[in-house]
Amino acid sequence: MPKSEELELLQGTLDLLVLKTLSWGAMHGYGVARWIRETTDNVLQVEDRALYVSLHRMEERGWIVSEWGLSENNRKAKYYELTPAGRRQLRSQSARFASYAEAVFKVLQTA
Repeated sequence: MPKSEELELLQGTLDLLVLKTLSWGAMHGYGVARWIRETTDNVLQVEDRALYVSLHRMEERGWIVSEWGLSENNRKAKYYELTPAGRRQLRSQSARFASYAEAVFKVLQTA
């Protein structure tokens, strides 16, 4: 999708997308951004600063933990992983977002 057609993330969705991404396993920040970009066929692009602010906020809240390791390129990287509290938060945020999206689609589908 051309850059002009990329969608901006709606406020409050970045944490949900990151939690969902980490539900597949531990990843470093670049891996998280890449997974979101590839999974959405390049429609959603996560800016580095926003991603790391989100990761640090979720770590402070106990939703994720981090640990240093080596990336695929043998470079030092911080890997993030969901905690049980993060899995609960993912379920809760997913349900709220699904209700929100359903309500928006109802409005858009009116004649």
